[in-house]
Amino acid sequence: MDYFLRYIETSLLESLMNFPVTAITGPRQCGKSNLVKRLINGDILRKTKRRSRALEKLLSGLVYLDLERPSDLRKLDNAEWFLGSQKGKLVCIDEIQRKPELFPLIRSLVDEWDRSGCFLILGSASRDLLKQSSESLAGRVSYKRLTPFLWGEIEGKYSMERYFSAGGFPRSILVNDRKVSYQWREDFISTFLERDLLQWREFTPKAMGRLWRMLAHINGQTVNYSTLASSLGISSVSVKKHIDLLASTYMVEVVSPWFSNLNKRLVKAPKVYIADSGITAALLGLRSFDELSGHPVFGAVWEQIVFTNLRGWYPNAEICYYRTSNGAEADFVINIDGKIYAIECKVSFSPVLSKGNYLAFEDIAPKRTFIVTPSPDSWSFKPGIDVVSLGALRKKLAS
Repeated sequence: MDYFLRYIETSLLESLMNFPVTAITGPRQCGKSNLVKRLINGDILRKTKRRSRALEKLLSGLVYLDLERPSDLRKLDNAEWFLGSQKGKLVCIDEIQRKPELFPLIRSLVDEWDRSGCFLILGSASRDLLKQSSESLAGRVSYKRLTPFLWGEIEGKYSMERYFSAGGFPRSILVNDRKVSYQWREDFISTFLERDLLQWREFTPKAMGRLWRMLAHINGQTVNYSTLASSLGISSVSVKKHIDLLASTYMVEVVSPWFSNLNKRLVKAPKVYIADSGITAALLGLRSFDELSGHPVFGAVWEQIVFTNLRGWYPNAEICYYRTSNGAEADFVINIDGKIYAIECKVSFSPVLSKGNYLAFEDIAPKRTFIVTPSPDSWSFKPGIDVVSLGALRKKLAS
Protein backbone atom coordinates (compact mmCIF):
# COMPACT_ATOMS: atom_id res chain seq x y z
CA MET A 1 0.00 0.00 0.00
CA ASP A 2 1.46 3.34 -1.05
CA TYR A 3 1.48 5.93 1.72
CA PHE A 4 2.17 9.46 0.60
CA LEU A 5 4.88 11.68 2.04
CA ARG A 6 3.82 12.87 5.47
CA TYR A 7 4.39 16.37 6.78
CA ILE A 8 6.00 14.86 9.86
CA GLU A 9 8.86 13.04 8.14
CA THR A 10 11.38 15.88 7.89
CA SER A 11 10.80 17.09 11.43
CA LEU A 12 11.09 13.50 12.66
CA LEU A 13 14.63 13.18 11.30
CA GLU A 14 15.60 16.51 12.83
CA SER A 15 14.23 15.40 16.18
CA LEU A 16 16.14 12.09 16.08
CA MET A 17 19.39 13.97 15.47
CA ASN A 18 18.81 16.52 18.24
CA PHE A 19 16.92 14.81 21.10
CA PRO A 20 17.61 11.62 23.09
CA VAL A 21 13.93 10.64 22.85
CA THR A 22 11.35 11.34 20.15
CA ALA A 23 7.72 10.56 20.94
CA ILE A 24 5.14 10.15 18.18
CA THR A 25 1.55 10.13 19.34
CA GLY A 26 -1.67 9.79 17.37
CA PRO A 27 -4.73 7.60 16.97
CA ARG A 28 -4.53 3.94 16.10
CA GLN A 29 -4.08 3.11 12.41
CA CYS A 30 -3.03 6.65 11.43
CA GLY A 31 0.35 5.47 10.09
CA LYS A 32 2.74 5.53 13.06
CA SER A 33 4.05 1.99 12.51
CA ASN A 34 4.27 2.59 8.76
CA LEU A 35 6.36 5.68 9.47
CA VAL A 36 8.85 3.48 11.32
CA LYS A 37 8.89 0.98 8.44
CA ARG A 38 9.76 3.86 6.11
CA LEU A 39 12.62 4.71 8.45
CA ILE A 40 13.86 1.13 8.47
CA ASN A 41 13.75 0.59 4.70
CA GLY A 42 15.31 3.99 3.98
CA ASP A 43 12.40 5.61 2.15
CA ILE A 44 12.42 8.72 4.34
CA LEU A 45 16.20 9.06 4.27
CA ARG A 46 16.33 8.83 0.47
CA LYS A 47 13.88 11.72 0.14
CA THR A 48 15.45 14.09 2.65
CA LYS A 49 18.06 16.77 1.98
CA ARG A 50 19.41 16.33 5.52
CA ARG A 51 21.04 12.99 4.74
CA SER A 52 24.24 12.36 6.68
CA ARG A 53 26.46 9.42 7.63
CA ALA A 54 25.51 9.83 11.27
CA LEU A 55 21.82 9.61 10.39
CA GLU A 56 22.39 6.60 8.12
CA LYS A 57 24.31 4.82 10.88
CA LEU A 58 21.62 5.59 13.44
CA LEU A 59 18.81 4.22 11.27
CA SER A 60 20.73 1.18 10.06
CA GLY A 61 20.84 -0.19 13.60
CA LEU A 62 17.20 0.51 14.52
CA VAL A 63 15.65 -2.01 16.93
CA TYR A 64 11.85 -2.24 16.71
CA LEU A 65 9.56 -3.57 19.45
CA ASP A 66 5.77 -3.79 19.11
CA LEU A 67 4.27 -4.15 22.57
CA GLU A 68 1.11 -5.71 21.11
CA ARG A 69 3.26 -8.66 19.96
CA PRO A 70 3.75 -11.26 22.75
CA SER A 71 7.28 -12.14 21.58
CA ASP A 72 8.38 -8.50 21.84
CA LEU A 73 6.74 -8.15 25.25
CA ARG A 74 8.71 -11.16 26.48
CA LYS A 75 11.95 -9.46 25.46
CA LEU A 76 11.13 -6.84 28.08
CA ASP A 77 10.62 -9.31 30.93
CA ASN A 78 14.07 -8.11 31.96
CA ALA A 79 13.77 -4.67 30.40
CA GLU A 80 16.86 -3.20 32.07
CA TRP A 81 19.10 -5.91 30.64
CA PHE A 82 17.53 -5.94 27.15
CA LEU A 83 17.37 -2.18 26.62
CA GLY A 84 20.72 -1.62 28.29
CA SER A 85 22.32 -3.97 25.76
CA GLN A 86 21.11 -1.76 22.86
CA LYS A 87 23.58 1.07 23.54
CA GLY A 88 24.54 2.85 20.32
CA LYS A 89 21.31 1.85 18.56
CA LEU A 90 18.00 3.63 18.02
CA VAL A 91 15.35 1.67 19.93
CA CYS A 92 11.76 2.07 18.72
CA ILE A 93 8.98 0.99 21.09
CA ASP A 94 5.48 0.91 19.58
CA GLU A 95 2.32 1.17 21.75
CA ILE A 96 4.44 2.16 24.73
CA GLN A 97 1.39 3.13 26.78
CA ARG A 98 1.02 -0.61 27.46
CA LYS A 99 4.16 -0.51 29.63
CA PRO A 100 4.35 2.95 31.24
CA GLU A 101 6.79 1.55 33.81
CA LEU A 102 9.47 1.74 31.08
CA PHE A 103 9.71 5.54 31.27
CA PRO A 104 11.95 5.79 34.36
CA LEU A 105 14.28 3.18 32.85
CA ILE A 106 14.41 5.06 29.54
CA ARG A 107 15.26 8.25 31.43
CA SER A 108 18.09 6.52 33.24
CA LEU A 109 19.50 5.03 30.03
CA VAL A 110 19.43 8.26 28.01
CA ASP A 111 21.21 10.07 30.84
CA GLU A 112 23.84 7.32 30.90
CA TRP A 113 24.29 7.20 27.12
CA ASP A 114 24.27 11.01 26.77
CA ARG A 115 23.54 11.25 23.05
CA SER A 116 20.76 12.01 20.60
CA GLY A 117 18.67 9.34 18.91
CA CYS A 118 18.40 6.82 21.76
CA PHE A 119 14.66 6.05 21.70
CA LEU A 120 11.73 6.52 19.35
CA ILE A 121 8.50 5.85 21.25
CA LEU A 122 5.05 5.55 19.69
CA GLY A 123 1.71 5.66 21.47
CA SER A 124 -1.97 5.62 20.58
CA ALA A 125 -3.17 7.08 23.86
CA SER A 126 -1.91 10.40 25.13
CA ARG A 127 -3.15 10.43 28.70
CA ASP A 128 -0.77 7.93 30.31
CA LEU A 129 1.93 8.49 27.70
CA LEU A 130 2.16 12.23 28.24
CA LYS A 131 1.75 11.97 32.00
CA GLN A 132 4.52 9.41 32.38
CA SER A 133 6.89 10.93 29.85
CA SER A 134 6.47 14.48 31.13
CA GLU A 135 7.38 13.28 34.61
CA SER A 136 10.28 11.05 33.58
CA LEU A 137 11.65 12.56 30.36
CA ALA A 138 11.38 16.31 30.87
CA GLY A 139 14.02 18.08 28.81
CA ARG A 140 14.95 14.88 26.99
CA VAL A 141 11.99 14.34 24.67
CA SER A 142 10.56 15.95 21.53
CA TYR A 143 6.87 15.32 20.80
CA LYS A 144 5.41 14.80 17.35
CA ARG A 145 1.74 14.18 16.67
CA LEU A 146 0.76 12.13 13.65
CA THR A 147 -2.76 12.66 12.36
CA PRO A 148 -4.81 10.81 9.76
CA PHE A 149 -4.15 12.27 6.31
CA LEU A 150 -4.47 16.03 6.05
CA TRP A 151 -5.98 17.44 2.88
CA GLY A 152 -2.66 18.67 1.49
CA GLU A 153 -1.26 15.13 1.64
CA ILE A 154 -3.92 13.68 -0.66
CA GLU A 155 -5.15 16.72 -2.63
CA GLY A 156 -5.03 15.91 -6.34
CA LYS A 157 -5.12 12.19 -5.63
CA TYR A 158 -8.58 11.95 -4.08
CA SER A 159 -11.67 14.14 -4.31
CA MET A 160 -12.98 16.30 -1.50
CA GLU A 161 -16.16 14.18 -1.60
CA ARG A 162 -14.07 11.08 -0.89
CA TYR A 163 -12.28 12.89 1.95
CA PHE A 164 -15.65 13.80 3.47
CA SER A 165 -17.06 10.28 3.46
CA ALA A 166 -13.95 8.12 3.96
CA GLY A 167 -12.03 10.43 6.29
CA GLY A 168 -8.27 10.54 6.60
CA PHE A 169 -7.33 7.16 8.07
CA PRO A 170 -5.02 5.51 5.49
CA ARG A 171 -6.78 2.13 5.41
CA SER A 172 -10.11 3.86 4.88
CA ILE A 173 -9.30 6.38 2.15
CA LEU A 174 -6.60 4.49 0.23
CA VAL A 175 -8.68 1.37 -0.42
CA ASN A 176 -10.42 1.36 -3.80
CA ASP A 177 -13.56 -0.48 -2.70
CA ARG A 178 -15.80 1.89 -0.73
CA LYS A 179 -17.67 -1.00 0.88
CA VAL A 180 -14.35 -2.24 2.24
CA SER A 181 -13.60 1.28 3.46
CA TYR A 182 -16.86 1.45 5.36
CA GLN A 183 -16.36 -2.04 6.82
CA TRP A 184 -12.86 -1.06 7.99
CA ARG A 185 -14.28 1.94 9.85
CA GLU A 186 -16.99 -0.17 11.48
CA ASP A 187 -14.32 -2.66 12.57
CA PHE A 188 -12.15 0.20 13.85
CA ILE A 189 -15.01 1.41 16.06
CA SER A 190 -15.72 -2.11 17.34
CA THR A 191 -12.05 -2.78 18.07
CA PHE A 192 -11.74 0.41 20.07
CA LEU A 193 -14.85 -0.35 22.10
CA GLU A 194 -14.25 -4.07 22.63
CA ARG A 195 -10.47 -4.25 22.98
CA ASP A 196 -8.76 -0.89 23.51
CA LEU A 197 -11.12 0.11 26.32
CA LEU A 198 -9.93 -2.89 28.35
CA GLN A 199 -6.86 -0.83 29.27
CA TRP A 200 -9.12 1.43 31.34
CA ARG A 201 -11.25 -0.66 33.67
CA GLU A 202 -13.58 2.14 34.72
CA PHE A 203 -15.03 2.39 31.21
CA THR A 204 -17.47 -0.03 29.59
CA PRO A 205 -17.95 -0.63 25.85
CA LYS A 206 -21.73 -0.22 26.07
CA ALA A 207 -21.75 3.22 27.71
CA MET A 208 -18.84 4.47 25.61
CA GLY A 209 -20.41 3.22 22.39
CA ARG A 210 -23.70 4.97 23.11
CA LEU A 211 -21.92 8.19 24.08
CA TRP A 212 -19.70 8.13 20.98
CA ARG A 213 -22.72 7.79 18.71
CA MET A 214 -24.59 10.53 20.58
CA LEU A 215 -21.61 12.82 20.10
CA ALA A 216 -21.67 12.03 16.37
CA HIS A 217 -25.27 13.27 16.21
CA ILE A 218 -24.36 16.53 17.99
CA ASN A 219 -21.00 16.84 16.24
CA GLY A 220 -19.62 20.37 16.61
CA GLN A 221 -22.21 21.50 19.13
CA THR A 222 -21.59 22.68 22.67
CA VAL A 223 -21.74 19.83 25.19
CA ASN A 224 -24.32 19.68 27.96
CA TYR A 225 -22.96 17.02 30.30
CA SER A 226 -26.20 16.82 32.29
CA THR A 227 -28.32 16.10 29.21
CA LEU A 228 -25.92 13.40 28.02
CA ALA A 229 -25.76 11.92 31.53
CA SER A 230 -29.56 11.72 31.71
CA SER A 231 -29.73 9.90 28.38
CA LEU A 232 -26.98 7.46 29.34
CA GLY A 233 -28.09 6.84 32.90
CA ILE A 234 -24.71 7.81 34.36
CA SER A 235 -23.43 10.86 36.23
CA SER A 236 -22.25 14.09 34.62
CA VAL A 237 -18.80 13.45 36.09
CA SER A 238 -18.72 10.06 34.36
CA VAL A 239 -19.73 11.62 31.04
CA LYS A 240 -16.87 14.10 31.30
CA LYS A 241 -14.44 11.29 32.12
CA HIS A 242 -15.68 9.31 29.11
CA ILE A 243 -15.23 12.32 26.81
CA ASP A 244 -11.78 12.98 28.29
CA LEU A 245 -10.79 9.41 27.46
CA LEU A 246 -12.09 9.76 23.89
CA ALA A 247 -10.03 12.94 23.56
CA SER A 248 -6.95 11.29 25.09
CA THR A 249 -7.16 8.48 22.55
CA TYR A 250 -7.71 10.97 19.68
CA MET A 251 -11.26 9.84 18.97
CA VAL A 252 -12.77 13.28 19.62
CA GLU A 253 -11.51 16.85 19.71
CA VAL A 254 -12.64 19.17 22.50
CA VAL A 255 -12.63 22.85 21.50
CA SER A 256 -12.73 25.44 24.28
CA PRO A 257 -14.39 28.87 24.00
CA TRP A 258 -12.19 31.87 23.25
CA PHE A 259 -12.01 34.29 26.13
CA SER A 260 -11.00 37.92 25.80
CA ASN A 261 -10.99 41.01 27.94
CA LEU A 262 -14.19 42.18 26.27
CA ASN A 263 -17.19 42.69 28.52
CA LYS A 264 -19.28 40.05 26.75
CA ARG A 265 -21.51 37.25 28.01
CA LEU A 266 -19.73 34.30 26.47
CA VAL A 267 -20.93 30.75 25.96
CA LYS A 268 -18.52 28.77 28.12
CA ALA A 269 -19.33 25.12 27.38
CA PRO A 270 -16.82 23.31 25.15
CA LYS A 271 -17.65 22.06 21.67
CA VAL A 272 -16.86 18.44 20.80
CA TYR A 273 -16.07 17.12 17.33
CA ILE A 274 -15.58 13.52 16.29
CA ALA A 275 -11.94 13.52 15.21
CA ASP A 276 -12.41 12.08 11.69
CA SER A 277 -15.17 12.59 9.14
CA GLY A 278 -15.10 8.94 8.02
CA ILE A 279 -15.54 7.73 11.60
CA THR A 280 -18.41 10.20 12.00
CA ALA A 281 -20.10 8.77 8.91
CA ALA A 282 -19.68 5.20 10.19
CA LEU A 283 -21.01 6.09 13.66
CA LEU A 284 -24.11 7.53 11.96
CA GLY A 285 -24.47 4.64 9.50
CA LEU A 286 -23.85 6.87 6.46
CA ARG A 287 -22.20 4.80 3.74
CA SER A 288 -21.65 7.36 0.99
CA PHE A 289 -21.06 11.04 0.34
CA ASP A 290 -24.63 11.38 -0.95
CA GLU A 291 -26.00 10.08 2.34
CA LEU A 292 -23.65 12.29 4.35
CA SER A 293 -24.36 15.45 2.33
CA GLY A 294 -28.10 15.03 2.97
CA HIS A 295 -27.66 14.59 6.72
CA PRO A 296 -28.07 17.46 9.24
CA VAL A 297 -24.46 16.99 10.45
CA PHE A 298 -22.98 17.81 7.02
CA GLY A 299 -22.03 21.38 7.90
CA ALA A 300 -20.53 20.28 11.21
CA VAL A 301 -18.47 17.61 9.43
CA TRP A 302 -16.94 20.36 7.28
CA GLU A 303 -16.09 22.31 10.45
CA GLN A 304 -14.52 19.13 11.80
CA ILE A 305 -12.41 18.68 8.65
CA VAL A 306 -11.18 22.27 8.82
CA PHE A 307 -10.36 21.94 12.52
CA THR A 308 -8.51 18.64 11.99
CA ASN A 309 -6.31 20.27 9.37
CA LEU A 310 -5.70 23.36 11.50
CA ARG A 311 -4.63 21.16 14.40
CA GLY A 312 -2.38 19.13 12.10
CA TRP A 313 -0.69 22.24 10.69
CA TYR A 314 -0.37 23.99 14.04
CA PRO A 315 -0.24 21.31 16.77
CA ASN A 316 0.76 23.79 19.47
CA ALA A 317 -1.47 26.70 18.49
CA GLU A 318 -4.44 27.81 20.59
CA ILE A 319 -7.59 27.03 18.61
CA CYS A 320 -10.93 28.03 20.14
CA TYR A 321 -14.46 28.95 19.09
CA TYR A 322 -16.30 32.19 19.84
CA ARG A 323 -19.94 32.59 20.80
CA THR A 324 -21.82 35.12 22.91
CA SER A 325 -25.33 35.19 24.33
CA ASN A 326 -26.34 37.90 21.83
CA GLY A 327 -25.65 35.64 18.83
CA ALA A 328 -22.11 36.63 17.86
CA GLU A 329 -20.37 33.52 16.57
CA ALA A 330 -17.19 32.41 14.81
CA ASP A 331 -16.35 28.77 14.23
CA PHE A 332 -12.67 29.07 15.14
CA VAL A 333 -10.24 31.61 16.50
CA ILE A 334 -6.60 30.61 16.09
CA ASN A 335 -3.59 32.24 17.69
CA ILE A 336 -0.46 31.73 15.59
CA ASP A 337 2.64 33.29 17.16
CA GLY A 338 0.54 36.00 18.78
CA LYS A 339 -1.46 36.78 15.63
CA ILE A 340 -5.22 36.21 15.87
CA TYR A 341 -7.19 34.89 12.89
CA ALA A 342 -10.95 34.27 12.69
CA ILE A 343 -12.12 31.31 10.63
CA GLU A 344 -15.68 30.61 9.55
CA CYS A 345 -16.56 27.33 7.82
CA LYS A 346 -19.26 27.31 5.13
CA VAL A 347 -20.06 24.09 3.30
CA SER A 348 -21.73 26.08 0.49
CA PHE A 349 -19.77 27.12 -2.59
CA SER A 350 -21.57 30.49 -2.33
CA PRO A 351 -21.07 31.41 1.32
CA VAL A 352 -23.18 33.99 3.12
CA LEU A 353 -22.21 35.47 6.47
CA SER A 354 -24.78 36.05 9.22
CA LYS A 355 -25.17 39.09 11.39
CA GLY A 356 -23.73 37.02 14.22
CA ASN A 357 -20.59 36.38 12.17
CA TYR A 358 -20.02 40.08 11.62
CA LEU A 359 -20.61 40.80 15.32
CA ALA A 360 -18.04 38.15 16.21
CA PHE A 361 -15.45 39.55 13.81
CA GLU A 362 -15.99 42.99 15.30
CA ASP A 363 -15.49 41.61 18.82
CA ILE A 364 -12.43 39.53 17.97
CA ALA A 365 -10.74 42.14 15.74
CA PRO A 366 -8.59 39.49 14.00
CA LYS A 367 -5.57 40.19 11.86
CA ARG A 368 -7.55 38.61 9.03
CA THR A 369 -10.73 36.58 8.58
CA PHE A 370 -11.11 33.53 6.36
CA ILE A 371 -14.27 31.82 5.12
CA VAL A 372 -13.32 28.25 4.27
CA THR A 373 -15.40 26.34 1.72
CA PRO A 374 -14.98 22.91 0.01
CA SER A 375 -14.63 24.72 -3.31
CA PRO A 376 -11.17 24.76 -4.93
CA ASP A 377 -11.62 28.48 -5.63
CA SER A 378 -10.59 31.44 -3.49
CA TRP A 379 -11.49 35.12 -3.73
CA SER A 380 -11.70 38.34 -1.77
CA PHE A 381 -15.09 38.57 -0.04
CA LYS A 382 -14.77 41.97 1.63
CA PRO A 383 -11.88 44.06 2.94
CA GLY A 384 -10.11 41.91 5.51
CA ILE A 385 -12.22 38.84 4.68
CA ASP A 386 -11.24 36.19 2.12
CA VAL A 387 -13.07 33.12 0.88
CA VAL A 388 -10.50 30.33 0.62
CA SER A 389 -10.24 26.66 -0.18
CA LEU A 390 -8.80 24.36 2.47
CA GLY A 391 -5.50 24.19 0.62
CA ALA A 392 -5.34 27.97 0.24
CA LEU A 393 -6.07 28.47 3.94
CA ARG A 394 -2.78 26.87 4.94
CA LYS A 395 -0.84 29.06 2.50
CA LYS A 396 -2.61 32.20 3.71
CA LEU A 397 -1.94 31.43 7.36
CA ALA A 398 1.69 30.55 6.63
CA SER A 399 2.26 33.84 4.82
